[in-house]
Amino acid sequence: MDSVKSTRDALSSALISPAAERNSAAILEVLRAHLPVQGRVLEIAAGSGQHAALFATALPGLDWTPSDPSAEARASIEAWRMKAGAANLRPAQAVDMLDDARWPSEPLDAIICINMIHISPWSAAQGLMRLAERSLIRPGGLLYLYGPYREAEVPLAPSNAAFDDSLKARDPAWGLRDRGEVETLARSHGLALTLRRAMPANNLSLIFRRV
Repeated sequence: MDSVKSTRDALSSALISPAAERNSAAILEVLRAHLPVQGRVLEIAAGSGQHAALFATALPGLDWTPSDPSAEARASIEAWRMKAGAANLRPAQAVDMLDDARWPSEPLDAIICINMIHISPWSAAQGLMRLAERSLIRPGGLLYLYGPYREAEVPLAPSNAAFDDSLKARDPAWGLRDRGEVETLARSHGLALTLRRAMPANNLSLIFRRV
C-alpha cells in the first residue's frame, strides 16, 4: 500500500465547519476548567471532527472517542484524527442516540455533545440522557452541552429566533429546546445542572453532573 497516497486520500475527506472554527476556543476554555485531568470521554455527534482533534490535542490526559452516525462525518473525523496525530484520540464510532444497540457499554467520565439537540428530534435528547445515566456511573460524571436554547427568563435573540424558524422549516421535529425542559429531562436521569455559561453568538454551555 502507498502510505503517502493513503494519507492524502484520507485528508481529502476532511470537512470544515465554520461554526466549529469559530467556537472551538471558547468551548475549550470551559472544558479545560471542568473536565477531569484524566478519564474516558465520548463525544456525541462529532460532525467534522475539528473539535475532537483540537480538544484531544489540548487535553492529552483524556482518552477521547468521537462518534457520529454519519459515515461521511466519520470519514472526516478520521481525516482530522490523522492530521492531529494525538495518541489519545480514538477512531470514530458509529454511535446513534436513536439506536441504543449502538451505544458503548464501558463506563465514561464525561460525555460531550455540541450543537446536536436542536438539529435532531427530541427523542435524540432523550436518548442522550439515557446514555448519560447508563455510562456516567461515578458521582460527578459530566455531561457537557453546547448550543442555542430558549430560556423563560431571557428574551430570545433575533438571530436565534431566525435560526429556530430555519430549523423547523427543514424539519418540524427540530428547533431550539427550552433549557428548563432539558434540565427536567436530565434530572429524571440522575443528572443535575451545575453550570450555565453564556457563550459567544447567543449560545450556552451547560454542564450536568451525575448525582
